[in-house]
Amino acid sequence: MKISARNRLKGKVVSVTKGATTSHVKIDVGGQTITAAITNEAVDELKLATGQEAYAVIKASDVMIGLD
Repeated sequence: MKISARNRLKGKVVSVTKGATTSHVKIDVGGQTITAAITNEAVDELKLATGQEAYAVIKASDVMIGLD
């Protein structure tokens, strides 16, 4: 896989929940869960399944900080 994003986190898919048009894919990365909202079509094309190794690829133009 070659991509320009440098923020790639390897983990395991722990769940894939399909909705009407969008799926929520949860990936365990070192004990932390990252959730991605992607199209059902993308889930089907990638053949995503629980237990499969996958990458969470994060591409953001902004990072925000919050305090209580």
